[in-house]
Amino acid sequence: MKTITNPKKIKEVLERGVEEAIIRKHLEKRLLNGEKLRIKFGIDPTTNILHLGHSVCLWKLRQFQDLGHQIIFLIGDFTAKIGDPTGRTSSRVPLSLTEIKKNMRNYKKQAGLILDLSKIEIRYNSEWWDKMKLREIMTLATKVTYGQVSARADFKKRLREDKDFTLEEFIYPMLQGYDSVKLKADVEIGGTDQKFNMLIGRRIQRRYNQNPQDVITCPLLEGIDGKEKMSKSLNNYVALTEKSNKMYGKIMSIPDNLIKKYLELTTNLTKKQIEGILEKKPQMAKAMLAKEIVKLYHRERAALLAEKEFNQVFREKKLPSKIPNFKTSKKVLPILDLIFESGLASSKSQAKRLILGKGVKIDGKVKTNWQEKIKLRKGMVLQVGKRRFKKVELKG
Repeated sequence: MKTITNPKKIKEVLERGVEEAIIRKHLEKRLLNGEKLRIKFGIDPTTNILHLGHSVCLWKLRQFQDLGHQIIFLIGDFTAKIGDPTGRTSSRVPLSLTEIKKNMRNYKKQAGLILDLSKIEIRYNSEWWDKMKLREIMTLATKVTYGQVSARADFKKRLREDKDFTLEEFIYPMLQGYDSVKLKADVEIGGTDQKFNMLIGRRIQRRYNQNPQDVITCPLLEGIDGKEKMSKSLNNYVALTEKSNKMYGKIMSIPDNLIKKYLELTTNLTKKQIEGILEKKPQMAKAMLAKEIVKLYHRERAALLAEKEFNQVFREKKLPSKIPNFKTSKKVLPILDLIFESGLASSKSQAKRLILGKGVKIDGKVKTNWQEKIKLRKGMVLQVGKRRFKKVELKG
């Protein structure tokens, strides 16, 4: 496939959803000249899901793929054992090989929701790191100075606060940079928090007599809480594999000030379409955003059904059309046990907090007494918050 050199399309690739392009003029010239570039995107399988935060870079990769360039999806099965220290103020607990393999299983499938997997090069950095001898690693270590790595803000902060970081973490940027050497990357794409690591990659490529990769940083996407960046550990994420109803509901919960950013970074709508949506009232604009995102991952019919379900529950104050069952043979349960055992709370202490915060309803009535004992009956509906329901099903 020949590369597409349409200036308008190249301009959009280099501007929309891009925080910074290093070096913009150099990269733009190569794209306009029709060179087929190797575009690297690396991800460590430290969790088992990809979410909308990851999709920002994945959609940028898709744009390059549509222009005819070679996408390299690098799964850091080796570096995941160390953990990227970027943005962390304490050492990460190392993952076991079993955990890493488990997390890797669905990565390709989830990336395939955005990328054309038949055309991408999927690599694992254990291909070279598992074969590296100590002498080779020591040679690599001469390519990066202490001053270059210690300058990063994460390490400076930990040093100021007298917190430890391991030598493994310290050399992580060097490992990521060497990945670019092995892959002969022309461009590396990552979030703004990856800028330091990607620039180290440029330095190391020079030291191995390769042309340094250009770098594209994409904005970080705030989670649905509107505060921290989207993360599974903060439970403020929307998974790419989220069920359509849940995905729609989560998007509807984002703060109004994030509507524009979500439209620009997580959808394929044109600039004109986005401007039209932003002219609407926030709730309507958010509904259009939610529908568009669900359509991307579940198709239009699922998006329409999710919208209908949401309106039924939140606007018309009706119950969802489908409520998962909580099966039990018990006739009476303390309310804390009931909420915990039904899976609506992760612990009894969380169940207690939910009740004290007036976040628990049974058959539509708010429960405030955490010591209450509940007499169960078939069809009884348990509700936590606005979106979580369970229906009691008595066994025996």
